[in-house]
Amino acid sequence: MQRFGTLSFGHYGPLGGGRQLTAADNLHQAIDLAQAMDELGVNGTYFRVHHFAKQHSSPMPLMAAIAAKTAHIEVGTGVIDMRYENPLYLAEEAAALDLIADGRLALGVSRGSPESVVRGYEAFGYTGSEDPRGADIAREHFDLFLRAISGEGMAEADASSPFGGAPGMQRIEPYSEGLRSRIWWGAGSHDTAVWAGQIGVNLMSSTLLTEDLGMPFDELQASQLQAFHDAWREAGHPGTPRTSVSRSVFPITTNQDRMFFGHSQERGGVGYIDGLRSTFGQTYAAEPDVLIEQLKADAAVQAADTLMLTIPSQMGVEFNLHIVESFATHVAPALGWVPTNAA
Repeated sequence: MQRFGTLSFGHYGPLGGGRQLTAADNLHQAIDLAQAMDELGVNGTYFRVHHFAKQHSSPMPLMAAIAAKTAHIEVGTGVIDMRYENPLYLAEEAAALDLIADGRLALGVSRGSPESVVRGYEAFGYTGSEDPRGADIAREHFDLFLRAISGEGMAEADASSPFGGAPGMQRIEPYSEGLRSRIWWGAGSHDTAVWAGQIGVNLMSSTLLTEDLGMPFDELQASQLQAFHDAWREAGHPGTPRTSVSRSVFPITTNQDRMFFGHSQERGGVGYIDGLRSTFGQTYAAEPDVLIEQLKADAAVQAADTLMLTIPSQMGVEFNLHIVESFATHVAPALGWVPTNAA
């Protein structure tokens, strides 16, 4: 583990006791937390994207605000659901955000996770899928998006236009040099991990995999990461791709931590999600010295270069910063992490 950051689901709504977390509260708190983490030297702040739910759904404005107010921290998604996206508009947004962030974007995209609505992407105008989960739409949109951010011409110039310009096929503007190298695919299986390696994008692997090969979750995930690296190398892509895994990790350093997370040590297991037999990761909650040994024994955490900590964002900036600072102070250095602001 060379880097770590936070992965926020961005939940808002009733908190109990008559309290309410609004969408505006949620967005402003995400910006405040990212600024504080940037000062700590944390590597990244990443956001889950869900439509038709009280969670993050349009991450670009949020990430642009964070990028404009920070200096070092990477801003990203884990993941944007490509079934819902206009590929060319997303390409414009991604390039503009990457330029604002001075290349600090880590844009994770994928087919998306299970939804709270039935084929919600059709309400956005994307119909005609022959796949029950719309994977064909996601792949088609992603292919066009990659071509666009790579600078390929997308529309023929109008010779009669009063605005002039170069002849021939015109690329999407703005264009951000190197953006394609900062694109990630969220893979839920070995097959999709291999595909990501073959086309040459980075890999995000979550807290569940939509397959069961009869092995512990961390070993299954480490095997997925290895299959990705093998495919990348066999495809002849230059350089070393990045990989990330996400985990729920809660250092217990105070009585309040123990009250909230003392009984949260959940083991991984196997179940069904979105109609697929899946393997789930565990929750780590313990004193720092115990966490260090547990995470050192986690094959996937050791294999990935980036660890994303899923945080309870609805608990506010102060508490989440406490979780992050505890991890940065008492756990991460023993795993090989060095803060971005280290001299």
